[in-house]
Amino acid sequence: MNKRLFFVFIFGLCVALGQSAVAQSTTHKSTEYDFNAVPVVSGLENVWGMAFLPNGDLLVTERPGRLRIVRNGVLVKDAVTGTPTVHARGQGGLMDVAVHPNFASNRLVYLSYSKPLEQGSTTAVARGRFENGALTDVKDIFVADSKGGGHYGSRLVFDNDGYLYITAGDRQASPTGDLTAHPSQDISNHQGTINRIHDDGRIPADNPFVGQRNAKGSIWSFGHRNPQGITIDRATGTIWATEHGPQGGDELNLIKKAANYGWPVVGQGVNYGGDIIHASTRKEGMEPPVHYWVPSIATAGALFYTGDKFPKWKGNIFVGGMVGQQLARVTMNGAKSASEETLFAGQGRIRAITQGPDGYIYLGIDGRADKPGIIRLQPSGGN
Repeated sequence: MNKRLFFVFIFGLCVALGQSAVAQSTTHKSTEYDFNAVPVVSGLENVWGMAFLPNGDLLVTERPGRLRIVRNGVLVKDAVTGTPTVHARGQGGLMDVAVHPNFASNRLVYLSYSKPLEQGSTTAVARGRFENGALTDVKDIFVADSKGGGHYGSRLVFDNDGYLYITAGDRQASPTGDLTAHPSQDISNHQGTINRIHDDGRIPADNPFVGQRNAKGSIWSFGHRNPQGITIDRATGTIWATEHGPQGGDELNLIKKAANYGWPVVGQGVNYGGDIIHASTRKEGMEPPVHYWVPSIATAGALFYTGDKFPKWKGNIFVGGMVGQQLARVTMNGAKSASEETLFAGQGRIRAITQGPDGYIYLGIDGRADKPGIIRLQPSGGN
């Protein structure tokens, strides 16, 4: 065999092995279950958000700017039309997707994205009507007053009363000098905030800072760094969010009205390179995390699990980690964390997590199109 044919053979073998790897599930052991991580679909690039429709179709965002449909385990070839133009650079792009609680009657879908501006970009949320593979009547209902580099935040969740919560990152504003003057400590902008709005973008009258001079009325909580996970306990209405720390200090937070979560005044991490940021880890008037990670796992999507496929995991919070490509399971005792288990590592950068109507856990992987873009967790034995 000549050299050229040899390299062609090796390349083909590598492709074949890669394709077979995509098709295979892996088995893992936890303290409660043996479970399989089953690839659902490949062909997706940089999965960021996922949301199931009432008919079982799965909407998936790809950060470069595409909204896709997975139907019966198959990726629909054509992307959904009508999505907004995104600033697909660095950390920016098309991010989360949420479905209106009354989607069956109003067909409304919500997309968070990095909106291009004349100078830079910002976090925005657009709403459109979804039918026949297209979005129509697409309009922005939230555009953050923020400026900077990355750290868009950009997760979405509806609460039990139909209000939409939107996370917005601190836009990588440097924590230097007077830390209390950092944009995340200033409610006259949206940097480092979680926002609460009506489903059409109106600001609820009972939001905590409505009517306060110079304050952004949409703000529900502030003092965040880069919250990239948000989930709700439907039984109690409790909102939970995860956020990236710097080098160390990723957090799981119980989100409270008007609360200040302390970034960058307090925290568990240090700056990249090891420089000290915070004078302390706690301060009166600032909410401490319910759970934190040192070193960082680069927390992303979060899920409060309520399904029947893993009954011993009901009430646990699952957190995706992009560093180490790991999945954390946090056992809760009311509003406190009782324990943490790393379920596995090395499956890919877990950017998004959702619970399917079948009760299984679905993971969105931020990676290449030739790798599994979505993985399903199911008990070994096929329950």
